[in-house]
Order: sequence, then structure tokens, then C-alpha cells
Amino acid sequence: MDPLHQFNIERYGEFHLFGLDLSFTNSSFFALLAVALVVAFLGFGSRKRALVPGRMQSLAELFYEFVAQMVRSTMGQEGFKFFPLIFSIFAFVLTSNLLGMFPYFFTVTSHIAVTGALSLMVISVVIIYGFLKHGLKFFKLFAPSGLPLALYFVIVPIEIISFLARPFSLAIRLFANMMAGHALMKVFASFIIMLGSAGAFSVLAILPFLTNTAVVGLEFLIAFLQAYVFALLSCIYLSDVSAEHIGH
Repeated sequence: MDPLHQFNIERYGEFHLFGLDLSFTNSSFFALLAVALVVAFLGFGSRKRALVPGRMQSLAELFYEFVAQMVRSTMGQEGFKFFPLIFSIFAFVLTSNLLGMFPYFFTVTSHIAVTGALSLMVISVVIIYGFLKHGLKFFKLFAPSGLPLALYFVIVPIEIISFLARPFSLAIRLFANMMAGHALMKVFASFIIMLGSAGAFSVLAILPFLTNTAVVGLEFLIAFLQAYVFALLSCIYLSDVSAEHIGH
């Protein structure tokens, strides 16, 4: 059993346009499924809008308030204009992570093309908003005022490298955690099958079974934590360029 086979891209239909491969794949399908599930969940949760919420409405409100509190605590009330972006990112990443926990399902966030696209979108919003809000003074983010002249030759390159590393850290952290965890589960699953068919030694299969059970439980926790970390770091990056002191 190849632990990396689960990450293979499979085409459900061939489609090319201007030399670009736009085929519909398993990654495309599960990405759309994640979006559909989020829309359905929020739609059902908010359809009645009762004063005394039912279970579905309570879950939707809890989901909403969790992300809202994240935005308020990192960016303040002014940063609430970014709530739709942060909410969409968190909901999509969390749902994609959880879908990947089901057998024979595809983990969209295990591919760096997906996590890289999400991180580039966040950094693009950061840069665009930074220029819209501060103009050319946005570059003061890399050169804090009040430092001795000699320190600028050290601080500026460090700040630039740190800023450029943000999309890579966002993308790689999510991709690596999801890929490594799912590969580990597949490895232990193969141990269970091999030991289970080993005749007299089949009783030893209980060891990888118990280990894999623990890993599965840990992966559910990681699925949530990685969505939370991705959304939280996005808030922090947006908060950095929202600060009023940059323009002064």
C-alpha cells in the first residue's frame, strides 16, 4: 500500500483551453464539495433566525462568533471589514481538512498548489490594502522610524525577507501537516493489514490498530488547529498593515 497514492490527482474529465489543462479532477470535486457543505450548513442554520435558536442555528451562530472573536481580538472592530475573507478561509480550510478524514475522500489541503493559492490570496490582499490605506508609506512597514541609520542596513533586509516568507510559511505549514498526518495513518493501516494476515502473529495487529486510532483522533484535532492557525495568521498579517502608525 503506497501511503502517497491517496494524494494523486485523478481526472474526471479532460478539458483544455489555450494550452492550459483545465480538467475537472478529484481535487476540484472535493473543493466544490467543501464549499457546498459550508453554504448548506450556514443556509440551514440561518433559515429560521429564531429568537430561541435550534440546534442548527446554534451551531451556525457558534461558528460565526468563533471567527468574529478571532477577528476582533487581532484587528479590533475596524478590522471587521475583513471578516468575510477570514470566515471564508477558515470555513473552507476546516471543511476540506475534515473531509479528508473520511476513507476514499481526497484531502484538498494536502496539495501545496491549493494552500499556496490561498496564502498568495491573503498576501495579495495585505499588499493591496496596505497601498490603498498608506500609499507609498506602506514601505515604512519594512523600515520602522526612530532607528539609528546603521541599523536600517540590518533591519530592512530582515523585515523584507520576513514579509516575503509569510506566504511560504502559510502554504507549507498547512500542506505539510495534512500530508504527513494522512501518510502516517496510511502507513499504520498497512501494518494492520500485514500483521492481521500473518497467521499466528496476527494478534500483534492490535498494536498498530491502537496507535492508528490515536493518530486519527490527533488528526481531527490537527484539522481544526491548522484551519485556526491559517485564519489567525491571516488576521495578524492584515492587522500589521492596518496599523495607523505606518502612515505616520
